[in-house]
Amino acid sequence: MREDPPASHHSGKDPGLPTPPKRTPSSSPVASSRRASGRGRPGAGPGTLQEGGPDPRVAVVVITHQRRDELVLAVERLLALPEQPHVVVVDNGSTDGTADAVRARFPQVELVASPENLGAVGRNVGVARLDVPYVAFCDDDTWWDPGSLRTAADVLDRHPGLAVVTARILVEPGGIEDPIVAELRDSPVHGPDWLPGPALGSFLAGASVVRRKPFLEVGGFSERLWLGGEEELMAGDLAAAGWELCYLPELTVHHQASRARDPHLRRRHGIRNTLWTTWLRRPVRPALRRTWQLLRTVPRDRVSALGLLEAVRGIPWVLGERRVLPPHAEARFAALEDSQRRSTARRYVS
Repeated sequence: MREDPPASHHSGKDPGLPTPPKRTPSSSPVASSRRASGRGRPGAGPGTLQEGGPDPRVAVVVITHQRRDELVLAVERLLALPEQPHVVVVDNGSTDGTADAVRARFPQVELVASPENLGAVGRNVGVARLDVPYVAFCDDDTWWDPGSLRTAADVLDRHPGLAVVTARILVEPGGIEDPIVAELRDSPVHGPDWLPGPALGSFLAGASVVRRKPFLEVGGFSERLWLGGEEELMAGDLAAAGWELCYLPELTVHHQASRARDPHLRRRHGIRNTLWTTWLRRPVRPALRRTWQLLRTVPRDRVSALGLLEAVRGIPWVLGERRVLPPHAEARFAALEDSQRRSTARRYVS
């Protein structure tokens, strides 16, 4: 087992990631790739790897905190996949013996034992250690269906303008579709005709496979946001850089929600991060509209108040780092406003 210390963790920059270059959709490597190769359409591109064998195109990054037994089960499932992916486990400062369990049971797994809880930035640390073209994310209470990682790699190979594919999510036990799946399937976001599935405005990290290059170019997940709705900010930045995201029902992730979680903390951070992302990237009028909609719908309790207070306290840095999305990227968020108002799967409750 290879074990490395985590990248340095400091304010204002995600660890282990290069400074993202400035790009526009017309001058991006994505556009150049399409022009040079003629790819970007369903059915184009290289053939698939041999069915059922190892697939070196995809690796998996798992973040975990204080869930040793669930993490052990998750890793066992990953190592049993026919794709035989390289697995990087980033232990976010657990004190329950998680790192020792990985060392003892999984010598083939790359372990990063962070002394602190990096939140979603732990994924950045894992991705920075890889040199594969595609990275699947997995939480310690989720697992991928056999064959899904290979299918994701095949689709990403065939569509070089696609940065993220998000899977169908089944809630366990029982294998029932998560309510969010219907919203992904019926996404109102408009995308190019070549997309292999419905275009998305954001994604769910624990059920997605990302193209490593654009992930690094936009800086990964924000250290400021830490954890909870952190995907939306990255999704906007990917769109601004000319990349596409889509739902792919041929991929399946199972989710058996852990009991070792703090739902109040997740709601507090979710409210805060939604407001920060809105203020960082949306034009003034849409930002005000989204803020008002959120204030009208969150529970009126201490948890919501703390989330709002944290958001307000962040206004100075938000204003300093504010960068409004270009019109083509803002259009994706605008398209989601009605479904966000009606959604039963995105409520801030705990």
